[in-house]
Amino acid sequence: MPFHRLLIVLLLVPGWVMAEAVPDKLELTKVSDRVYSAIGETAPASYENNGHNNNLSFIITEKGVVVMNGGDNYLLAKALHNSIRSVTDKPVKYIVDENAQGHAMLGNSYWRDQGVPIIAHEIAIEEFREHGGIKLASMQNRNKEKAKGTYVAVPDIGFSDRYDLDMGDVLIELRYFGPGHSPGDIALWMPAEKLLITGDLGFHQRLLAVFDDTDTGAWIESFDRMSELNPAIIIPGHGAPTTLEVLDRETRGYLVFLRDAVIEILERGGGLDEAYSIDQSDYAYLDTYEELAAKNAGRVYQHLEFDYL
Repeated sequence: MPFHRLLIVLLLVPGWVMAEAVPDKLELTKVSDRVYSAIGETAPASYENNGHNNNLSFIITEKGVVVMNGGDNYLLAKALHNSIRSVTDKPVKYIVDENAQGHAMLGNSYWRDQGVPIIAHEIAIEEFREHGGIKLASMQNRNKEKAKGTYVAVPDIGFSDRYDLDMGDVLIELRYFGPGHSPGDIALWMPAEKLLITGDLGFHQRLLAVFDDTDTGAWIESFDRMSELNPAIIIPGHGAPTTLEVLDRETRGYLVFLRDAVIEILERGGGLDEAYSIDQSDYAYLDTYEELAAKNAGRVYQHLEFDYL
């Protein structure tokens, strides 16, 4: 059968879709003279967005490049590396994982093959060592052939509270402010430029997610400690560069609102069904609102209900 006729037949087969390859390069946003970020979509990870739904940032220094987040998979990390090479010929010296989520760590496999040291908080390392296989299987199921080359590569450098990188012309501080969105959440701070990469301690443009292991009360306290840095420039975990004022409203403000609403229900003996019905419409402008709002309320209720038994 001639190729063009075969193609027509395939297109008519239900469920058959022409695969789109992972791009060779990612679009970059220049944040400062030395800092760039590949801004991910503010939607759930999908086959169509190649798992790129978080921010993959990098810093060009005298001694080389420091990258924040390994990426969701091998091919996505490779595309980020090609993008880095498009703006500098300096080698990548370190990968920093913001936490143990798949879109932060699964791309470590590419960087491990390049011989680049990988840094993460010690809690995140243990989380990924224990559950990395499950995260990998989930990504493979979603990304199909785009998961090619990806394997579990556990970070090789861990720290507890702070880890400094002296990169010659700039000092980079990796900070743990306490529990947040995911186990081992960390932020990257450049004091000379007052530039902060919050990782998943800071959300805007999309509604944050409360997981089974998210301690929302501790997250508020961690956010407050991070805010004391008073950054001038912020790259959040998701969404475009922004300000502390915006993050305070859309991360801390949302957490306080949701906890207060749940506590009010618990104090008068209300049930889980009331939590699911909390009016969160003030935050309906944020992406992923429909997917997450009710789930978040339910999880906060379940986390707090034992305090009221």
